[in-house]
Amino acid sequence: MDWTYRLRLRNVKMLLSLAQTRNISHSAAMLNTTQPGLSKWLKDLEEDIGLPLFERHARGLLPTPYGEVLIAHAQRLDSQLERASTDMAALREGGSGRVVLGASGAAASDTVPLAVLRLLERMPQARISLVEGTTDRLLAQLAQGDLDVVVGRLAPEYHDPVVQSAALYMEPIHLVARPRHPLAARVALQWADLLAYRWILWPKGTPIRNALDTALAAAGQPTPADAIESNSVTINLTLINTSDMIGVASHRAALRLSQMNAMRILPIRLSGFGSVAMYWRREKYPPQAVRMAMACLREVVAEHAPAA
Repeated sequence: MDWTYRLRLRNVKMLLSLAQTRNISHSAAMLNTTQPGLSKWLKDLEEDIGLPLFERHARGLLPTPYGEVLIAHAQRLDSQLERASTDMAALREGGSGRVVLGASGAAASDTVPLAVLRLLERMPQARISLVEGTTDRLLAQLAQGDLDVVVGRLAPEYHDPVVQSAALYMEPIHLVARPRHPLAARVALQWADLLAYRWILWPKGTPIRNALDTALAAAGQPTPADAIESNSVTINLTLINTSDMIGVASHRAALRLSQMNAMRILPIRLSGFGSVAMYWRREKYPPQAVRMAMACLREVVAEHAPAA
């Protein structure tokens, strides 16, 4: 018989506990079982699969490459079970399902909030959770099953068989400053004007930073040496809004925050562009709330395409 037929939900918890504690006696205590019983279960599982899942060392257990793969599957199973419990609780309380959206800085100020409002118009009882972070971290959470949909920078280098993606839009990037910045009222700017101030930049390797570095290189300008690096939308916005720092923002976010009088787009054109994509897990029967959230994201992107 296939070993998966003998795997029970409690066994998933046992495997995840071993992966966390790296210690059989500690896991046995947490799971209210005996150390010999847990050791035998692990040994039997490895024999059934025909592959070693952990290396035994004096200091504890270390997952093998085979173990890492099975642990990743167990984490997804555990997340799905937690999701099922949450969904049932929401339906029992009169809701219409739950969706967890992840948004990177590129989408947190414009696309995702608009899509959430659209979703609530169509499913007023939907339970919505929002998580902000960098695209790479959000995609890891998506693959594990902690998120349903992620909207963030297009990452062509990212490959995971359980994750699908589609480009939503491409947009230019801008240099921005506070509304009453000394440069905000100028009709035209020179690079020397901008480089006279400290900049706040997204970290190296992030898509928007790559786009900025490419644009600066095309203009024959160096990346400012006297700069602060931050991957937090809140920190960046606060620093820009309360100082004379120069910041970088994607087109939609810059327009939205300008309308809110939180920043101004500085009058200098950059050649860099950034692409934003939607990511979701490959599922045969995704929940209705997730399908509706994805439809709303596509709609608001099409309807709120800002003029360049």
